[in-house]
Amino acid sequence: MKQYAFIFARGGSKGLPRKNIRKLLGKPLILYSIETALKVADIDKVFISTDDDEIASIGLAAGAEVIPRPAQLADDTSPEWLAWQHAVTWVTEKYGKFDQFISLPATSPLRSVEDVESAIVKLNDSKADICISTTPASRSPYFNMIKETGSGYIELVNTDAGGAIYRRQDAPEVYDITTVVYVSTPNYVLRETSLFAGRVAHTIVPKDRAIDIDDIYDFKLAEAILSSKGQVC
Repeated sequence: MKQYAFIFARGGSKGLPRKNIRKLLGKPLILYSIETALKVADIDKVFISTDDDEIASIGLAAGAEVIPRPAQLADDTSPEWLAWQHAVTWVTEKYGKFDQFISLPATSPLRSVEDVESAIVKLNDSKADICISTTPASRSPYFNMIKETGSGYIELVNTDAGGAIYRRQDAPEVYDITTVVYVSTPNYVLRETSLFAGRVAHTIVPKDRAIDIDDIYDFKLAEAILSSKGQVC
């Protein structure tokens, strides 16, 4: 099988400007994803899809190949799925057909090699169309998440669990989607338009590796976790 890793990193970012190259303990954020991808034995090539020259230079120096992303696929409103489709098409035209598409977002620097390998195995074993990563949710729509009603009162988000739930332990287990890893096939990416269009499997990642950096608070949390593990550059 030909298995290719893709890292999608545009230059613009509103929540945390230039976050993809911001230094996290002395190393540009995007390097964490590149280095993890290069350590996964089953991954044959690593690509970076970007519209930014500085990101491209960092990627090339680290051993990745750059896919020039069109400007219309790199603004704040561009669905990333379209960038996925562009990348699959670009790589197929240059290198021919491949078997697995592995997306490793730059915003999840705490992932491990094992997280990536687990998602690959889960996709193959489950016969799903795509495998995403999740982590146990802190709150549950069956127990302690509420919504406002039309009359201005509140009620639980989800009340169809088959009876009243008074303890977290009695609620169905729920998960948060993380950006640690996505594994699919080029055909699925090109054929569909969203994650949940087909059969979706998941691999569970512990919370300390499931940080998704969107703002400065996420960034500081990632710094603290990495520092506590002695990963200082």
